[in-house]
Amino acid sequence: MSETQKTIEVRRSADRVDVVLNRPQVRNAFDAVLISELTKTFASLSADPDVRVVVLSGEGKVFSAGADVNWMKDSIDLTPEQNKEDAFRMSEMFRTISEAPFPVIVRAHGAAIGGGTGLVCAGDITVAAQSCVFSFSEVRLGIIPAVISPYAIHKIGAGEARRWFLTGERFDAQTAHRIGMIHEVCDDDKLDETIAHIIEAILAGGPEAVSAAKSLIREVDALDSIEQLQSLTSLRISERRATAEAQGGLKAFLEKTTPPWMTTGSDNAEER
Repeated sequence: MSETQKTIEVRRSADRVDVVLNRPQVRNAFDAVLISELTKTFASLSADPDVRVVVLSGEGKVFSAGADVNWMKDSIDLTPEQNKEDAFRMSEMFRTISEAPFPVIVRAHGAAIGGGTGLVCAGDITVAAQSCVFSFSEVRLGIIPAVISPYAIHKIGAGEARRWFLTGERFDAQTAHRIGMIHEVCDDDKLDETIAHIIEAILAGGPEAVSAAKSLIREVDALDSIEQLQSLTSLRISERRATAEAQGGLKAFLEKTTPPWMTTGSDNAEER
């Protein structure tokens, strides 16, 4: 099933939802419409308990060139308050993607520049084609990568950000992998195959457990005290053990049968 909006397309299949940036004529650059549609789409998908995994990709030759120059040009005529509201809407888009309850896999090809690199950082898992290039290019336009910085610095750390934020240089997929921004680099013609393998691995886990594990990462990352961490993690595992999903998964493991959430095959039963 496919749903086409002005700037994105949503394609649903049995095991995944594809959200496709669909402005290839401007290299999938952001404008106000795309920001609004992408935010609303991820908010809607987040409210759907049947969504297990979402793949975010771009139509055409590149993933995303970041913000639309014409849209940015309009900001010159905005008041300071209007500019702040405009930036907040973009920030909300990244937050909605990052905090979605399901894994978000980013399919990066061609180029991910500026805000496009921000989308890479806001996702959970990124698979990049060998030929893909990246850049935090904002300083070369006289601006800064402000709204994407929480997600970018979380991925690459402040040390690497000092290099790439300050220079605006382009870097290749191998460098992006080395600094922790992406998870897999593959030949261009293996991009979809690699993503399919990752989706298969995600679907082997309990859907509630996968979502809870994503929330756990965010919760643990926000705490510094070992006492707080002990309290939180003890609570979370005790809550999870008591769920029907956990009981069903443990029973399947002990009996060497397929867990309730697996609809096909039993090859994973011995791998867990």
